[in-house]
Amino acid sequence: MRPESSPIQAEQVAPISTAIAASNRIGNLRFQNALARTPQPTPPIWLMRQAGRYHRHYQALRRKHSFMELCKEPNLAAEVALGPVLDFDFDAAILFSDLLFPLEALGMGLEYTDRGPQLGWKLDQTTLGKLRDVEEAWPGLLFQEDAVGKTRSLLPENKSLIGFVGGPWTLFVYAVEGTHKQAREAVANLPLFARFCETLVPLLVRNIDLQLRAGAEIVMIFDTAAGELPPDIFRAEVAPRLQTLVERFPSKLGYYSKSTKRAHLDDSSFTEAAWAGIGVDHNWDLRQAFDLFPRGFVQGNFDQNLLLANPDDLKLHLRKFLAPLLESNRHGWICGLGHGVLPTTPEENVRLFVNTVREVLR
Repeated sequence: MRPESSPIQAEQVAPISTAIAASNRIGNLRFQNALARTPQPTPPIWLMRQAGRYHRHYQALRRKHSFMELCKEPNLAAEVALGPVLDFDFDAAILFSDLLFPLEALGMGLEYTDRGPQLGWKLDQTTLGKLRDVEEAWPGLLFQEDAVGKTRSLLPENKSLIGFVGGPWTLFVYAVEGTHKQAREAVANLPLFARFCETLVPLLVRNIDLQLRAGAEIVMIFDTAAGELPPDIFRAEVAPRLQTLVERFPSKLGYYSKSTKRAHLDDSSFTEAAWAGIGVDHNWDLRQAFDLFPRGFVQGNFDQNLLLANPDDLKLHLRKFLAPLLESNRHGWICGLGHGVLPTTPEENVRLFVNTVREVLR
């Protein structure tokens, strides 16, 4: 049974949706070349959090609607996702949603307040039994299928579409801590993580499947908190759950975790598994990432903080960042940031980023 939704007036999405013909969706050639590791001079550009608080288009919608409405109303989710693609000419859109919705579907409750997302209760040994089973939980994610389908139907034919889910460890940290900014209780309860994943991972399989069926070309796994784990614990506890997902969807999943280092990812579950690609943050040397991951895309990794610089300095930083890549192997690169666009980033700097990359690498 699909969640109920309130009606959306046509004029709420008219600025974008009426401007696009709905025919012959083929995706973005540069993006598809990156997935196939096909050589090309100019990389596709996609930024994490490219649809968000820095963008006036998002701000205008947010003044009229709650964050929950923007995520759960397919027309609104599509409107938010398309805004930056049409404004800045990014090569790909990404589903506008939030990684915590699987926890809501499992019965943990979820609301968004001025203090950020708030769960109804925290996971521990005594509350584990309160989780819904997968059959009961997964219909609570069907709004994402509708949002992906709506976004795909409105995208220009030369743009790609990415879905996403939260990574198992990051969702566990949120469930235990109520935030991803600390993980003391989560790390202290590693046996609980294994039991939690017995329910969570099958739900993520359903979640990924519905996004792919609705029109996402790939689905990114955002495991923001996993990079805070020591590499040995990451490889022992987190990697096997990720391996389960990538084996279920070969060449259809990308993986990103902020602060993940080579010691975390220099493992056969990443270097030999059938990932669509791997994202790295701004602490990596991209050339090392290309060498470590021999197939699929490498996504990243300009420091998002530098987008706050004045335009002249930003252009200097960008050219310095791009210089080592002019003569080196960059096959499979998806050009982006080390993490997401910060809320205070000037729009003109985002436009400068896109134009400079395409000017230098052509």
